[in-house]
Amino acid sequence: MLSGKNILLGITGSIAAYKSAFLTRLLVKAGANVKVVMTSAAKEFITPLTLSTLSRNPVYSQFTSGDQGEWNNHVELALWADYMLIAPATADVIAKMANGICDNLLLAVYLSAKCEVLAAPAMDVDMFQHPATKENLVKIKSFGDIIISPDNGELASGLVGEGRMVEPEAIVQFLSDYIKKKSPLNGKKALVTAGPTYEAIDPVRFIGNYSSGKMGFSVAEELANQGAEVALICGPNTLSVKNNSIKRIDVISSDEMYEECMKQSKYSDIIVMSAAVADFKPNKNEKLKIKKEKGLAEIKLVHTRDILSELGKRKKGNMLVGFALETENEIQNAKKKLHNKNLDFIVLNSLKDSGSGFGFDTNKITIVDKKYEKQFKLMSKKDAAKNIVNEIIKKMK
Repeated sequence: MLSGKNILLGITGSIAAYKSAFLTRLLVKAGANVKVVMTSAAKEFITPLTLSTLSRNPVYSQFTSGDQGEWNNHVELALWADYMLIAPATADVIAKMANGICDNLLLAVYLSAKCEVLAAPAMDVDMFQHPATKENLVKIKSFGDIIISPDNGELASGLVGEGRMVEPEAIVQFLSDYIKKKSPLNGKKALVTAGPTYEAIDPVRFIGNYSSGKMGFSVAEELANQGAEVALICGPNTLSVKNNSIKRIDVISSDEMYEECMKQSKYSDIIVMSAAVADFKPNKNEKLKIKKEKGLAEIKLVHTRDILSELGKRKKGNMLVGFALETENEIQNAKKKLHNKNLDFIVLNSLKDSGSGFGFDTNKITIVDKKYEKQFKLMSKKDAAKNIVNEIIKKMK
């Protein structure tokens, strides 16, 4: 759930700041983009160099930086973030958050933030139990801030009690679960197909196409980022999945893809068929390699089974999205496929568009509905996937 999310990590002056190095590493490992804002007191416990190295971004602690006094724009930092996480959050900083006191960069960013803010308190047991702290926590909760309750354990003072900042692994899990719970596709199951199929001529030769699978993988990742559990059925490719909510199922031929699609579609709320399934296959698959000396005068082809058409016939309340790669009469052919295969909408690619289609990292798509067409400019396949998934979310509402 953290993949691609912009996380602004605020670090304050607590001994628990040493855990922020582990927290930063885990957030980056989970695929998040991390920027760190720390108070001057926090630098007494952990260095900006450590956090900059781990986050792969500059660390901010003052309103200006560099020899020329460049302004660290607190408003831009706040707008960049999808979520702001303050960990550790000391009693001092919580009090200032509650009362709008703005005496450092971190608090200026906090007061400018339009994103959700999560805070993980860290302090001694008596400080945490003090009525002023309790009141301040209630107050920032009333602002909409989320409190990650501290653990009960051994504290820096030697006392044992509540106030110990939760471990980095638990914070990352809390944030991931929180994002998933709020995600528009939480609880939905999706099926995505990607890549080509290889139709065997003999054990070493096949009929295939140039599909890389990049578009389908991007759609699967974005569906998972929006909370769905995804079954990704993919033909031969060299790609890998990043999100743990994606179950990868590798196939080779159109027949194997057909069988898996029929099996997985029974449990799917959303089906996106972006694979470039071969339309034809040899009517005979030789068991032994065809020798050059023997020759092969012709290959007789037969139609493969139409997976999308079959899913359209079986469609019962789920959303079905198809892809069309055309070279002429693009809109007309896409609308015909939309109608004939009982689709909710179809994503059109034209081989006439430079930078679009097989093999590229970019794509130029048109979403064709029964009532309208939405044309998009050339963009990365990741951004194209976001537009496709946004259309799915809109229609499901």
